[in-house]
Amino acid sequence: MKYRSVEIFSGRTFQVPEYIRRIDHRATHGWQLRYGKWKMFSDFSNDGSGAKSALALATEELLRRVDRLPAPSGLRREPVSTKANDLPVGISGPIVRTRAGRSVAECSFGVSIPRFGLKPTNKNVYIATANTFTQEKFDLALAKAMDLRANAQKAYQAATTKAMRAGSRKKERA
Repeated sequence: MKYRSVEIFSGRTFQVPEYIRRIDHRATHGWQLRYGKWKMFSDFSNDGSGAKSALALATEELLRRVDRLPAPSGLRREPVSTKANDLPVGISGPIVRTRAGRSVAECSFGVSIPRFGLKPTNKNVYIATANTFTQEKFDLALAKAMDLRANAQKAYQAATTKAMRAGSRKKERA
């Protein structure tokens, strides 16, 4: 897990794990855990003297949540409002192109495949040629593309969670 230095209003500096933010506003002083449902861990003091114990509680809760909740993957789940078609996230098309040496255009879907720790890749799912295109072939190819994307998302989520859980205990052991 990544840690960063945070200086609070009293001048004390703490090493704080990611997903924990410091809140110092008027009469509110504490650490906010932002992993899963957000939770506030108050200092219960106006001078910052309770910040260390509040951070320890927040960190303990963070480690518990990392062990039982899936890690935030950062993958987009909903289409952006500017998307020009009704296809799901990560699927584009239909792409129509005529390959060299061919006289009939082919139709396919482009599927973005996320890969943990690597650049995403793209795969094409063939629909039909311009001469054999039907709604049934379109629907079958779309289902195949959606399944391909869903499996890639599951694998990405599992790898992200595994890495998060492995990394969450590194500083604790040190």
